[in-house]
This record gives sequence, structure tokens and C-alpha cells, in this order.
Amino acid sequence: MESHYMQGLDWLILGIYFAVLITIGLWASSKRKKGGSLFLAEHSLRWHHIGFSMWGTNVGPSMLIASASAGFTTGIVSGNYAWYAFVFIALLAFVFAPRYLGAKVHTLPEFMGLRFGQSTRNILAWYTIVTIVISWLALTLFAGGILIRQVFDIPMWMSALVLLVISAFFTMLGGLKAVAYTNVYQMILLIVVSLVLVIVGLDRVGGVSALVAKVPADYWVMFKPNSDEAFPWLPILLGYPVMGVWFWCTDQSMVQPVLAAKDLREGQLGTNFTGWLKILDVALYILPGVICFALFGDMLKNPDEAYLTMVENLFPVGMVGLVFAVLTACLVSTIGSALNALSTVFTMDIYVKRFNPNASQRRINFIGRIVTVIGALIAIVLTVAIDSIKGLNLFNVFQSVLGFIAPPMAAVFLLGIFWKRATTRAANFALTVGTAFCLVVGVLYLWPPEWLQLPWPHFMLLSFELFVILVVAMVIISLTDGDKTQYSIPAPVREGWSKLAVGLWIALAVVMISLYVYFN
Repeated sequence: MESHYMQGLDWLILGIYFAVLITIGLWASSKRKKGGSLFLAEHSLRWHHIGFSMWGTNVGPSMLIASASAGFTTGIVSGNYAWYAFVFIALLAFVFAPRYLGAKVHTLPEFMGLRFGQSTRNILAWYTIVTIVISWLALTLFAGGILIRQVFDIPMWMSALVLLVISAFFTMLGGLKAVAYTNVYQMILLIVVSLVLVIVGLDRVGGVSALVAKVPADYWVMFKPNSDEAFPWLPILLGYPVMGVWFWCTDQSMVQPVLAAKDLREGQLGTNFTGWLKILDVALYILPGVICFALFGDMLKNPDEAYLTMVENLFPVGMVGLVFAVLTACLVSTIGSALNALSTVFTMDIYVKRFNPNASQRRINFIGRIVTVIGALIAIVLTVAIDSIKGLNLFNVFQSVLGFIAPPMAAVFLLGIFWKRATTRAANFALTVGTAFCLVVGVLYLWPPEWLQLPWPHFMLLSFELFVILVVAMVIISLTDGDKTQYSIPAPVREGWSKLAVGLWIALAVVMISLYVYFN
């Protein structure tokens, strides 16, 4: 296996990274109680496990490369997707997490089943499984596979297989505990390597003041006018909350570390830690693209190559291997979390609930491992299928389509928690008919036929409008619904609230508001 990026020392460092990773995974697996559940780490996760796991699940090579590309072309404005997230991570900490932990659920479909009944749980379970397989597994593998194929010159199926074998190893052996423990190691490595890249880049440019002088002034503005095609401020302000609620509060892969928290205090401290880590997204992922524009703006034709251009031109032999170790770490972190979420939802919401309610823990773990393998195989097939379609930037297209999945989930969870009169029929309508409607609109938006030339709004504003339509539809159906069956969610957890967690969240809010003021 040859690579024009990698030299002998790089291969050695990459090998050491994997040796340490496997050692930590085996150690974490040995900490799991014999016969204990694979899925929620025996509710033992502390704040740093939760914070690094949520951030690690959110970070992928595609995010690193896309963020640097956005920094190269538009500056820090795309950082809105990282900094604005703190509002919705706080919503998870103080609104959703107390209810999830109070209900003692393994999965979010199980939680919605308590609110709306078994039919909603069934729909949401399959909905979640399909979302995980397509968005978290197939698309992550596709993006990562492109990177690994470029670096190591191996076929896409082999790239996907290597990544899945590593990720599935931890998921099957130690479950969420192994995934969480290895995430801590991997994310610390990511911070260190990315920080070194930024420092070396700033030194080459001549310092912060020289960087500011060499790039356009609007590269340092977070709010662009509404006339800006890519990042108008109003669609982001209205549309991101729909995505934020779905992604940070209702997505099984993101929320599972919180479900496994030792108690509410650790969950709230862990989510707070995630919020602080999200501040680093701009400095560690977007800023390298801005620096690349200052250094190589005239010679670089493809902005997507900004990150690897920085690595190739600024890092010596040895450090390149460490960078690819970090990129692999991002993939393993995201895929491992997704595989664990997939096996949890299928095993608890479908196998145990519908087919074997009296299954032993050993049997449940066995089924979870089988589902992990099957999910991995399906993901490889989908990854190769996506790769075989030529002529489209399918990763961006699929990500855009997935954005249209957010409105139904956000509507069902928000009304389910905040409005007692929301009914099962309304929730099921939003999850089935509402999802179909959103996906049809998404397809027409991305591939408009010649006979349908509409003045489409910005993607984010369209997402907000779809959300409003679904909320109105759910309210109308609920008010006219003859079925008055009442379901109730167990009371939220009250024990565990701490002054420290509240104080840290207030401090984070002050810092975030200050950053927004400064960069406008």
C-alpha cells in the first residue's frame, strides 16, 4: 500500500496510534461488568466522556475538510453552525435530558412511545434506523473513503471495510463504554494536532495581524446581509433551530452518551463541555482554511483541498502520519457511535419490545452484536453504491436531503413535550405523511423539473417554513382528533441539578454572546 503523502516515519506513527487506540479499547471493555449492557455503559459515563463523545460524534473528516473549504472561500461565517449550537445543547441539558433520564429509557423511540404509544415508537424506531444507516454510516464512510482512497490508493469498499472493522471492534467488544473511552483519547489528539497546524500556519503568515491584512475584511463577520446567497443571517437565525433541535436533542447517535450519564449532574456538565468544545470548531477547523487562503490562495483551484494543502506544505515527515491518525480517529469516533446507536435502537425497540420481551441480558447483547455486523455490511453496500454514481457531488446532495428530515422530528418532540394535547394521530401524521412531504419538497428543491420554476427561498428558511407547516398540521389534527387516549411521560429528574452546572452554562452563554458581538 503506497501513498505520496506518507513516508516511513508517518507509517510508524500511524501504527503507534492504532496500538494505543486498541489498548484503550480493550482496557475500557475490561471495565464493563460481566453480563452488563453494551448500550448505556451501565450509566457510568462522566462529564468528560459525554462531552468528548458528543463532540467526537459530530466531528468527521468531511467536517474538517468542508470547514477548511468554507474558511477558504467565505471566512468564519460558517462557524454559525458550530457556535449557534450552544442554545440547543443547553436545551438538551435542561429540558430534554431531565425527562429522558427520568423516564429511564434506552432509546428516544422508547421515550416517544411513552408519550404517544407503541405505534409511534415503532415508526420512530425504523425512522431512526434508516437515518443512522444512511446519514451516519453510509455518508460518513463515503466521505472518509474518498479521503483514504486519495491518501492510500485503495478501493472504496476496502476503505469502508477497514474503517468499519475498527469501529465495530470497539462497539461489539465493549459497547458504549469502549466507544466513549476511546473518544476521549481521539479527541484530545485531534485538538493537539489541529492546534499545531493553526500555530504553524499563523507563524508562516506572519501572525494574526498579518493574517487579518491578507484576507478580505468580511472574512471575520459572523452575520452576513440577507442579500448574501450562501449565509444570509435571517434564514440561519430561523432555520438552524429546526436542525439544532433535531440534531442535538432528538438524534439517538448524539444523545446516547447523555442517556448513559451517571446522573443528571454529569449529563448537564457533559453537555456544557460539548458547548465549550464547539467554540474550538472555528479556531481548529475553519481558521486553517482562512490561513490557506492567505498562503496559497493564488495557487489553489479547489477549495476542498485546503486542509490537505496545509498539511502537505506545513508539516514535516512524521506529523503527516499524525494528521491521518486524527482523520482516522474522527471516522472511528463517528462510526462507532452510530453503530452503537443502531444496535441499541433495533435491539431494544424492535427485538425486545416486539419479539422477545423476556430476553436475558446475554441474549440482548448477542443480538446487539449481530445487528452491529449486519448494519456494517449494509453500510458498505450503500457506500459502494453511492460511490458508483458519477456526475454529482452526492455527499452534499444527501446532506441537503437529510436536512429535510429535521422538521418532522423537531415538531413531534417539541409538541410532544411542551403541549399535552398533542395526540398520537398527529405525531404519526408528522412522522409519515409529514416526512414524505418534506422529502418531496427536498427533491424538487435539489432537482427542480423544467415545468416547475419556483423562486425557492434559502435552504434554511425553507426548513423553517416546513417546520411551521407541520406544527400547524399537528395542532389542527390534535384539536379535531376524537381519540382522547392519554399517555404521560414520567416526571423529569429533579435530583442532580447543581449550581456548578447552571453557573457554567451561564458563563458559556456570556462567552458566546461576547464572541458574536466581537465578530460583528
